[in-house]
Amino acid sequence: MRTLIKGGHIITAENEFTADILIDGETIAAIGRDLQAEAEQTVDARGKFVFPGGIDQHTHFDALCNSGDTNTAPYETTRAVCVGGTTTIIDYAPQDPGRGLLDSITYRIDHRAKGKACVDYALHALITEITPEMFREISRLPELGVASIKAFMAYKGSPLHVDDGTLLRVMEEAKRAGVTTFVHAENAEIIDRLQKEAVKAGHIAPKYHAETRPPFVEVEATRRAVYLAEVTGAPTFIVHISTGDAAGCVGDARARGLRVFGETCTQYLTTTKDRLDQPDYNEAAKYICSPALRDEADIRRMWEALHDGTLSAVVSDHCGIDLTMKQAGRDNFADCPNGAPGAADRIPMLWTRGVAAGRISRQRFVEVCSTLPAKINGIYPRKGTIAVGSDADIVVYDPDYRGTIRLADNPNGIDYNIYEGTEISGRPELVFLRGRIVAREGKFTGQLGQGQFIASESGGYCFQ
Repeated sequence: MRTLIKGGHIITAENEFTADILIDGETIAAIGRDLQAEAEQTVDARGKFVFPGGIDQHTHFDALCNSGDTNTAPYETTRAVCVGGTTTIIDYAPQDPGRGLLDSITYRIDHRAKGKACVDYALHALITEITPEMFREISRLPELGVASIKAFMAYKGSPLHVDDGTLLRVMEEAKRAGVTTFVHAENAEIIDRLQKEAVKAGHIAPKYHAETRPPFVEVEATRRAVYLAEVTGAPTFIVHISTGDAAGCVGDARARGLRVFGETCTQYLTTTKDRLDQPDYNEAAKYICSPALRDEADIRRMWEALHDGTLSAVVSDHCGIDLTMKQAGRDNFADCPNGAPGAADRIPMLWTRGVAAGRISRQRFVEVCSTLPAKINGIYPRKGTIAVGSDADIVVYDPDYRGTIRLADNPNGIDYNIYEGTEISGRPELVFLRGRIVAREGKFTGQLGQGQFIASESGGYCFQ
């Protein structure tokens, strides 16, 4: 099928211009002014912005949450992500109990996501069981189209936690394989001590989640991860940075020529820790995530780090943990599984609080929401840009739309939305996935299972 998108203002990471786009099948066939081409479908995009489909490089669908006993929402719920203007996710594939890295990846592709994913997806490997075989499997990740592996410095006592020696070896093995090491940087020992002290003193409410995960535990771990990256020479990516000082660690490392990169999340650009200090447990528990939410000063510094290029991506860290699962922390905040949904609202939230508010440019918006994540994860230029030959993953964005985020309008499979009631400027009017309209004016119009696995090329952006 051929589709002609007429007269939209096209935004890429490199430039902006008004032109037509011809889609032939699943890819972009031509870009130019006043294209004269036959097409079965014509879209009038005059007065609209047209940019590449969003790429969220940090999501956790159908994955064991940090409490270790329940799974997050399944891939069927990615329909909400699609409606929100994201067409590709880079999802984490944790080791399933009793499975190695490789088996967990193939099982996720063949069983967890197949026939269910509504957006295209690539994968990160994620360590949850440290064995001699796990280290050997790192070298084979590129064979499966996986170009990254994640390790947790946080969560002492859980299967997720890795110590410095293990992380050092992971970095070494990953570097040899052309695989980027992704790191969750928080000091597990300090968090564990602060949590135990708080609980002993009777401080069990959700607000103490932030009090026992202060900014310095993230800063210290980020600095330590940078040191390990320097020793090994391994390309290293610090995930979900929440505080200005941690972002500064990444900036300092980059200035010294180290291949160290970082991302932040929508919530760390928009939401303060005050949300944890609410009398209603259910309301406060929605905002328990790691790292913890910060204050307005850190929010300002995160926008600055995004604007000046210190950080390379904005992600959601989407965790489909419903309120039933959050009840585990009612009598002790430390037992509440960490995480919240957010992938469906990343694009309109960043446009509203970033572009419309004058904090970042339209081109920078495209760069951190789509282009750089595509490059970082080895799927560019197939994804992440509007160019001839690229997949026709395209958002036609209406900047004049005004509305309010409501869970009822775009159900995410979870019983809450942390951005509920937020006023937004603009929304995706049409969303194309590989040339097919899959969302229209806030409604999903695609099919369950339309998403495909996208293999990542190793040795890419972070190695250059």
